[in-house]
Amino acid sequence: MSTSMNGGHAPVPSPQQLAELHLLLCGYRVSQAIHVVASLGLPDLMADSPKETDELARATGTHTSALYRVLRLLAGVGLFEEVTPHRFGLTSLGAGLRRDMPGSRRPWALMLLEEAEWQTWGQLLHSVKTGETAFKHVHGMGLFEYFRRHPEAARNFDDAMSTGATGVPIMLTDHYDFRQFERIVDIGGGHGAILSAVLQACPHVRGVLFDSADVVDGATVVLEPAGVADRCEVVAGDFFESVPNDADAYILSQIIHDWDDPQALRILKNCRAGIRASGRLLVVERVVPPDLRQGLPVLLADLEMLVNLGGLQRNEAEHQALFAEAGFRLATVVPVGDGLDFNILEGVPI
Repeated sequence: MSTSMNGGHAPVPSPQQLAELHLLLCGYRVSQAIHVVASLGLPDLMADSPKETDELARATGTHTSALYRVLRLLAGVGLFEEVTPHRFGLTSLGAGLRRDMPGSRRPWALMLLEEAEWQTWGQLLHSVKTGETAFKHVHGMGLFEYFRRHPEAARNFDDAMSTGATGVPIMLTDHYDFRQFERIVDIGGGHGAILSAVLQACPHVRGVLFDSADVVDGATVVLEPAGVADRCEVVAGDFFESVPNDADAYILSQIIHDWDDPQALRILKNCRAGIRASGRLLVVERVVPPDLRQGLPVLLADLEMLVNLGGLQRNEAEHQALFAEAGFRLATVVPVGDGLDFNILEGVPI
């Protein structure tokens, strides 16, 4: 019997599909197990060689048998390998949780699975029923206000943003020619991971890192080791009010997806007011693809926006409409090639 819609008959799942569905239902268990090993730093302890479970338990102050069961589950999904009974080694997939690994996912594991985020996702139904953010419903305040009151959660967020999702900073310079510009402003640029990569690739370019004061205060830890601090002005401000002017490129990486259309328009219009006539607006976002089965990363991010911030991931037509209302023509969409649907949406002033 067909398992797809055909001739008006409802689909009927096969036993294999029911088993697959059950695994999807249990996905949160894998996520929590990853959070445990990332929090304990187990991938770092296993970086050089496989380790016995009891050795890892002693090093982390955990219960040996309970830890073994977590490691065994994650070996089942490919993060570790049980090389001999109760002795685990790190796989190349699991190595992505090491602190010292370029593009490490450890900051994301800590951010996405910390308690406040976990509680928020438990109220997804509230967002679906009301259209409101589950975060405010659970915590009584918006996400960024929560960060101001909880410095550790804010650090986890900033660390995750600074890694640049899947190495996007380097990929941007591989797929777009920033050498054409003289002065680039990175709006909401965090600690400067993307702007540093651009300035390193373009020695003649000068940059402006623009974000809130509490964020840009930590930028020196990125800019100075990258050797670009002398070419990068750090400016604190509110992009809803204004942005640094007289730039020939504005980068907004994963900014407008945080906001609904009216708020996103305020940001883009501020960029339009400050941009040079020959300038370019460079919006780096995941774009919802026409084939939704190929868009799982961006669709997951879209629900993240729903429950936490009230923003959304947009398709190309929605970006085009937003650009036009802000005074830009969407000239081209450049895939970054990272496997997570990130694109550079280039806007030209009109």
